[in-house]
Amino acid sequence: MSRTGPSSAGFIRLYALAFIFFFANSVLTVILPLRGAEAGLESGGIGLMMGTYMLTCMLLRPLAGQWIGRFGPLAAMRGLLAVHVLTLLLYAISDIGGYVWLRALQGAVTAFFSMTMQAGIVEKLDGRDRGQGLSLYTLSTMLPSLAGPLLAVELWERGGSCGFGGFMLLLAAAAVLAGLALPLPGASERQGSYTLRGMLGSFREIRRSRALGVSTLVMLLISCVFGATATFLPLYMISSGIGNAGGYLAVQGAVVVLCRFVFRKKIPSDGRWSSSLIAGLLLCSAAGTQILAMPQTLGLLLYVSAVCSGISLAFLYPTLTTYLSFALPAKARYTLMGLFMSSYDLGFALGGLALGWVAQIFSYPAVFGCCTGLALIAAVIVWANGKRMNGSVTAEAAGPT
Repeated sequence: MSRTGPSSAGFIRLYALAFIFFFANSVLTVILPLRGAEAGLESGGIGLMMGTYMLTCMLLRPLAGQWIGRFGPLAAMRGLLAVHVLTLLLYAISDIGGYVWLRALQGAVTAFFSMTMQAGIVEKLDGRDRGQGLSLYTLSTMLPSLAGPLLAVELWERGGSCGFGGFMLLLAAAAVLAGLALPLPGASERQGSYTLRGMLGSFREIRRSRALGVSTLVMLLISCVFGATATFLPLYMISSGIGNAGGYLAVQGAVVVLCRFVFRKKIPSDGRWSSSLIAGLLLCSAAGTQILAMPQTLGLLLYVSAVCSGISLAFLYPTLTTYLSFALPAKARYTLMGLFMSSYDLGFALGGLALGWVAQIFSYPAVFGCCTGLALIAAVIVWANGKRMNGSVTAEAAGPT
């Protein structure tokens, strides 16, 4: 298969599709909790609705990796784009009672979409460019957070149901146009036997592989933080009158975009584990949520929190993903990468589900205090395993990368 650079025209088309795909989610993440609260749902019910999306992602990521390895990224992308368009059309005509099922369907599509995009990037790029390519891809998935939350608040306040439905139709049409003539590989370079038994057997790698086990646990903990913040921050700010939810999310998104673009070549792409970098990003996340846990000191500090959260969002996922693209055995790489990404989905869902009950029983500041504790636990895990992580790469990775 021919290889090309991460800034080529073909890759720019991939990034554009990712932007359009995730723009819908950036709007829905803000709109759906607000519509749920208006319909009388309590925090626990809203957490269930929002968490369903990531729970479905979690369950289907390894299966998505299996399918992509067997049928190739291009065939998978064609099918999932059709389902994505159908999902957006259903959002346009459904009421709050159908949103849980639509979130599940949307989660299934996202599981296959993200796995397909990342499989294409890994196969198309040389090892030295892989970190930059994954960083630019994740950048394109975060760009919607600049305008999406602000637009969502405007739709909520002024557009009503008609404005929301019309925008979903517009995003569906844009996804169809962006999905034409994608430069994805028609078949995977790594063919093999893909069975349910093989997929379930790959789960044992979490215990055998320190690289996978530590990365998965860290991602599980920190994605709980991301999920709780995304679900409850808009509700917290709107209900308390503290700050502006759209402004906070826009600042956070701007930091993510700036960091991922300016430092895209600095993402470690040599297969080495960097304890200082990863632990520092986790401490940055802890600082951001701790500010939110102290409502009496907010004001301008609110946007310092957005900067801290943006920095951790910008670098943690691409850093861990790039490291695992070298550390995992080549023969099961996509399935194991899907397993790792499932930890992000599970954590994000638990952030809404479990911490939703914390919000309902205690308060929103208590939720963000719990988030601080989770980020600190993850930082301790990183430091405790740092010296043994680099050795696991050469011992566990097999085959060409």
